[in-house]
Amino acid sequence: MSGADLPSSLGAPPPAERGPDEAPPGPLARLAARFTGLAERYLPDAFVFALVATALVVGAATLTGSATPLQVLQMWGDGFWDLLPFTLQMSLVIITGYVLATSRPMVRVIAALAGVPRGPRAAVAWVALFAMASSWFNWGFSLIFSAMLAKETARRHARVDYRAVCAAAFLGLGSVWAQGLSGSAALQMATASAMSKEVREIVAGGGVIPGGVIPLGRTIFLWQSLVSVVVEIAIVTAVMYAATPTAERARSAADLGVDLGPSPLDAPPGPGPRTPGERLEHSRLLSLVFVAMSGAYLGWTFLVAKKGLAGVTLNVIILTFLSLGFLLHGTPARLMRAFKEATPGVWGVILQFPFYAGIAAVLTKTHLSAAIARFFVGVSTAKTFPAVIAVYSAVLGVFVPSGGSKWVIEAPYVMQAAHDLRVNLGWMVAVYDLGEALANLVQPFWMLPVLGLFGLRARDVMGYTFLVFLVLTPVVLVLVTALGATLAYP
Repeated sequence: MSGADLPSSLGAPPPAERGPDEAPPGPLARLAARFTGLAERYLPDAFVFALVATALVVGAATLTGSATPLQVLQMWGDGFWDLLPFTLQMSLVIITGYVLATSRPMVRVIAALAGVPRGPRAAVAWVALFAMASSWFNWGFSLIFSAMLAKETARRHARVDYRAVCAAAFLGLGSVWAQGLSGSAALQMATASAMSKEVREIVAGGGVIPGGVIPLGRTIFLWQSLVSVVVEIAIVTAVMYAATPTAERARSAADLGVDLGPSPLDAPPGPGPRTPGERLEHSRLLSLVFVAMSGAYLGWTFLVAKKGLAGVTLNVIILTFLSLGFLLHGTPARLMRAFKEATPGVWGVILQFPFYAGIAAVLTKTHLSAAIARFFVGVSTAKTFPAVIAVYSAVLGVFVPSGGSKWVIEAPYVMQAAHDLRVNLGWMVAVYDLGEALANLVQPFWMLPVLGLFGLRARDVMGYTFLVFLVLTPVVLVLVTALGATLAYP
């Protein structure tokens, strides 16, 4: 996604112009602004990294002699389409999250939440708390929900620092999102169709992990993973409260030249149905029929079939959020409008995922993944491996800012090395998630969809996200090492 992908119906104002004397105060914020400026100038779009990675992997596979050039190209071409089901699934995660966040009942919830805090620093901490909590359920929902909450909070609290409250809205994607219900790696491991046969065989480890499928109960629902989520939320909320300027020193939206506009609740209703066909489109009965059908299926999945956490797959989560979207929007017409507004935001997923599928096919079929796994085994022990992978995932995430596609690349050698070092494989998925999310605090790729909504540029908020990155990184390394020591192989 990019800033240009944000639906125009959100009424996003253009980014406000800044004067040269308006640089963020403080050495840390200035350093973050400098880093952002360099990134904006020299780092190309993530799709370019996908192209570069494709060339590097194909070239490396050819040079190692494990396959002929023609064989390598055949592997790449055959694997190019392996992730088509997963590509659509991830697109629907984004779309259904947007659909939920923009429903009128949810907008009322946002307005109520914005009125709770009583001071500007408490308001920023409040937005950060809900951004992280909502991202655990669905990062696509959180991205829009938190952005709307931040703007509504700025409307209610005229002297809140607008840069801080907008940065707070993004912190879910920079901390706990990947450890939640829409975490790409965990869902890929729990959904048999989301990874290639070759990767499943690596994960299976000769039958140690049946079918190469790791249910959510062994990844995001590990008590160790839940503890890390609680610790991260508490620390980040406290950091944002402490870092937010007081009302006297704050730079409000008005100070920055940003027009917040009216609340979405003040928008006039659209025209009513005029024809028999339009009356069907505005029929609540049709929506309720779908909700009843999907509710019955989901009830059967968990109550009758008694699948428990093993039944929580990517498809089940998407169906749940789609059903909630039907329920909250009320009519097919409103749901269709929300889907149309959300669709431009998934073009990056559709374009890039086939390239990552091709990369993964070459890595696994030419045994390059095994060579990389041997490198990690050589520089790690069972105790240090989680910290090494957390750092590696964070660094790679700066260049490949997509948790799902990046895990397709990493999974073969990370899982193989975990077998070799006899480290808990489910915990390594959680470790990947913890490290991968850190990259979002210093890589503005996923900020872009909402920066247009805020009327800000990345450099305006990255002073705060960079501060969180500096605090959270050592915390993550301690968590993955200490909590990993409580888990046994496999």
